[in-house]
Amino acid sequence: MIKVVVVDDSAFMRKALSTMLAKDPEIEVVATARDGEEGLEMIRRHQPDVVTMDIEMPRMDGLTALRHVMMEMPRPVLMVSSLTTEGAEATLKAMELGAVDFIPKQLSKVSLDIVKIEDDLRAKVKLIAHRRMGHLTRAIPAAKGRVTAAERPTRPAVRPTGTPRRDVVAIGVSTGGPPAVQKVLSALPGDFPAGILIAQHMPAAFTGPFAKRLDGVCRIAVKEAEDGERLQPGVAYVAPGGKHLRIDQKISRIDVRVVEEPREALYKPSASVLFDAVAQGVGRRALGVVLTGMGSDGLDGMRVLKDKGGRALAQSDSTCVVYGMPKAIVDAGLADEIVDIDDMGEAILHNLYK
Repeated sequence: MIKVVVVDDSAFMRKALSTMLAKDPEIEVVATARDGEEGLEMIRRHQPDVVTMDIEMPRMDGLTALRHVMMEMPRPVLMVSSLTTEGAEATLKAMELGAVDFIPKQLSKVSLDIVKIEDDLRAKVKLIAHRRMGHLTRAIPAAKGRVTAAERPTRPAVRPTGTPRRDVVAIGVSTGGPPAVQKVLSALPGDFPAGILIAQHMPAAFTGPFAKRLDGVCRIAVKEAEDGERLQPGVAYVAPGGKHLRIDQKISRIDVRVVEEPREALYKPSASVLFDAVAQGVGRRALGVVLTGMGSDGLDGMRVLKDKGGRALAQSDSTCVVYGMPKAIVDAGLADEIVDIDDMGEAILHNLYK
């Protein structure tokens, strides 16, 4: 049985989350709490496998409580987030502090989305309940403008000699992704010789703040992608939430396309749509990277990328929050290399030359 503590100052949210979780016979909500102080008491008393944590609460807010959890009794924490810019910034900060993922707070709306939220909530709780927390508690310091090289914890990657054979990197990532993407991109040199496209499963309100946060801690430039802009080396483009990324290969340049289709895709942005588009556009010049995430998004697109002569990297099981998306690639025999997250930046650089 997976034990969960729900921490939220809203009585409605405590009830809603508890009811959703209780529908799975493998999950038991052992306690609820109205604020961070009470939440810490319940966590110490019940030693749950997973905690859901609201951000804005009286007495002690969720970020403060999260710091205490990660220092004293590390365990998987899901943040309950409002889908606003302010909520995005707080949630991204929480994930730097060690939270593994988030769930949206707008559960009071009568919507078909609630069914999907319920399914995602239970799936996330079950997948993260028994993950090892060692690598998750090594928080990355919060950004305060663009940092200097001396302040970055990553070691500089040694650039191979010669001319890169690949000039487009496509990254697909989901649950647990923001800290993983930050670790990867912050390891790359400022003169990284390829353009990077990122499909991170994330709401529309989150992708802009996510890109801005990454831009403040990386040597390369990071931005939310805009339709029609030119793909530049040393720049990472984050797909806007609710849209897909494609590319348009012209004679002398590659244009980034931000599109609605396919509207029926389970995930928007979709890693599979991105990998397929990059494969069709540049073929063997593509490098596909699959990081932590639930499910198998990316698998179909990666098959196409490999068929076209591209290379594929998958994050290792031991360093994933959820070993779903990378596992699908590995099990299908598509991964050229399986790489720990701490080494992924250097692996990406080296694979441009293979």
